[in-house]
Parts: sequence; structure tokens; C-alpha cells
Amino acid sequence: MKALLLAWLMFQGKPIPQPIPYSHKVHLGLGLQCKNCHTNPDPGELMGIPAATVCMGCHQSIKTDSPHIQKLAGFAQQKRNVPWNRVYQIPSYVYFSHKVHTDAGNTCEDCHGPVKEREALWKEKDISMGACMSCHMAKNALNDCNTCHEEK
Repeated sequence: MKALLLAWLMFQGKPIPQPIPYSHKVHLGLGLQCKNCHTNPDPGELMGIPAATVCMGCHQSIKTDSPHIQKLAGFAQQKRNVPWNRVYQIPSYVYFSHKVHTDAGNTCEDCHGPVKEREALWKEKDISMGACMSCHMAKNALNDCNTCHEEK
């Protein structure tokens, strides 16, 4: 049921509810960059979702009286990940490397939209096969099947 609700909200262009409110607009407005929180460990395929302990690096002394930060601190103390609801999910049969795309000059905004302007996120960019192929064509990138799908 939860998955259906999230899918419907994404289709409607509505923010996806999260267990703890998080404003990319506020955090990026303070000078943070995507890579400060979303790491891209070798070999570079997946961007990481920050652990609660990463957030607590700043929030151990910032907004400590906030109930949301206290909830975050609880996750960190228990060494648990915050159960964020995914906004974008690439199908398992698709090979996608964030490193390849960023090394080619693509920005986070190219696929995720103007995140730095958002208090809450929703799926506002199309990451379908057709959209990816259109982007590859526009940027003269490889566009054959094996670029994104393994041969069987």
C-alpha cells in the first residue's frame, strides 16, 4: 500500500513524505554541495544516502532542540539508517554509473531537477529509457543497448 501511495504522489508531482523533514534548499543555501552528503565511493556507480551520523556532524550543535533533529540523533545513536523513501530508483536491469555521468560533465540537476530550490523532493525529471536515450542523443553519447544493459 505504501509503495502505491508513493508512486501516486510521484506521478502527481507531489513531495514524497519522509520520516524526517529535510530541506535541500536550506542546506544547499548554507553552502553545502551535493557531494558533501551524497558520497560516490569506488567504483562510482552509486551515490550514497548519508548516514544519520553524517548529519549529526553538524547537528550535534545546530538545532539540537528540534524534535526532528532529536529523532535523527536517535537513529545515529542506534547506528541505524534513516528509512528515507526513495524519490528516484533505477531498475535493476539498467547499468548506470554516476561517476561516468559526472565525469562527462553532467550535473545532479540534469537528472534530479533543481534540488537546490526544493524544500521537499518529488520525481520531477523523467528517467525513463526514452528520456535517457534522448539525452544521450542530444549529447552525442553512446546510445546502443549495451551501454545501459548487459548482454545476455
